[in-house]
Amino acid sequence: MSSSSSPASPRPRDAALTVTLVVVCQGFNMLTLGGIALFLPLIREDLGMSFAQAGMLSAAGTFTYALGQIPAGYLTDRFGPKRLFFIGILGSTLLALNFGMIHSYPAALANQMISGVFRALIFAPGLTLVASWFPADRKATAMGVYVIGGVSGNVLLSLIGPLLVSHYGWRPAFMFFAALGVCIAFVYFAFGKEKPAAGPKHPVGMLDVFQLFRYPIMWVCAGIQFIRFGVTTSFNFWLPSLLVADRGLSLQAAGFITAMGFALTASSNALGGYASDRLKNPPLVIGGSLAVLACTSALLVIVDSIPLLVLVVAVNAIFLQFYFGPLFYVPVEVLGQRVAGMSAGFSNMFANLGALSFAYALGVVKDTAGAFTLGFFATSGLCVVGVALAVVLARMRSRALAPAK
Repeated sequence: MSSSSSPASPRPRDAALTVTLVVVCQGFNMLTLGGIALFLPLIREDLGMSFAQAGMLSAAGTFTYALGQIPAGYLTDRFGPKRLFFIGILGSTLLALNFGMIHSYPAALANQMISGVFRALIFAPGLTLVASWFPADRKATAMGVYVIGGVSGNVLLSLIGPLLVSHYGWRPAFMFFAALGVCIAFVYFAFGKEKPAAGPKHPVGMLDVFQLFRYPIMWVCAGIQFIRFGVTTSFNFWLPSLLVADRGLSLQAAGFITAMGFALTASSNALGGYASDRLKNPPLVIGGSLAVLACTSALLVIVDSIPLLVLVVAVNAIFLQFYFGPLFYVPVEVLGQRVAGMSAGFSNMFANLGALSFAYALGVVKDTAGAFTLGFFATSGLCVVGVALAVVLARMRSRALAPAK
C-alpha cells in the first residue's frame, strides 16, 4: 500500500493550533453569552423585563440547547466535529450580533431560542475535537482544557465590559464582542484540523443513540450533570444581579468580583482534570467538589461582610467546574471513544435541563421573596444529593471497569 493511501500523520503543530483555536472560539461564544448575565440589570431596564422574564430569557436558549445535545453528539460521531463546530460558532455569534439590535422582550426571547440551536453544535463537537488530540491517559485533562476558553472569555468580559458600557452603553459593547467572534470563527475554519483516524472507522447509527439510555451509569452521570450545570448557571447568571440588587454594589464592582470568579474557574478546570487523571479516581474529584459547593452555595446568601463574600465567591468559583472533565470522562472511560460525541451530548442535555430549571427558578424566587436566599439554599441541598450520586457512581464505575473473571 502506498503511503499516499494512508492518513497523514498528525503533527504537534496541528494539535496545538487546533486546540488553541477551539478554545479561543469558545471564549468568544461565552463572551456574548456571558454578556447577557453581566449586563442583565441594564438589559432588564432597557427591555422592561421582570426577574422572572430575565430567567426565562436564559431558560429559552438553554431549552433548545439541551434538546440539540444528543443530535449534535450523533452528528459529531457520524460526520466529524470540525464543520459542525464552525456552523455552531458562526451561527451563535451572528445571533449575538443581532441581540444587540433588539428592542423588545419577545424578540429577545426568540433570538435566544434560535441561538440555543446553534450553541448545541458547539459543545459536543468542540469537546470531542479537543479530546481527540490528547493521549488516552489525559482525556479528563483535555476536557478541562476545553472549558478554559469559555471561562477566560467571561474574565475578559467582566473586566472590560463595565468600562465599555459606561462609555458606549451595553449594545455597542455586546455587538463588538459578537463581531470579533464572527471573525475568529472563519480563522478557525481556515486553520483548524481534525485528527486523522488511527485505525478503521466504526460508524455509529441512530440505534447507538438509544442504547445510551439502557446504561444505568449514564443515568447517574445525567443526575450529577443536572446538578452540576444548574449550580454553575445559578452562580454565573445570577451573581452580578445578586451583587447589584441584594448587596447594593455598583456594576463595576460586580464586574470585578465576577471576573475574579471566572479567572479562578478557568485555572481550576484543567487542574481538576489533571487531578482526576493522576488519582485515576474521577468520582472522588466529583464528590469532593460537590461537597464544597454545598457549603459555598449557602454561604453566598448568608455572609454579610463584603470581604467574606468575595472569599466565598472565590472558593465557589474554584470548585464550580473543577469536576467538569472527570464527569464527562467517566462515560467515555466505560463505554469507549466510539460514542464519545453522543455520550457528551447525552450528559450535556441533562446538564442544560438543570441549567434551565435553576436559572428560571432563581428568577421566580427573587420576584416572589424579594431576595435570592431561598434559591441558593435549594442549590446547596441539591449539591448534597450530588455527593450521594457520586458515591453511587464510584461503585458502578468500579464494577464496570473490573477485569472479567
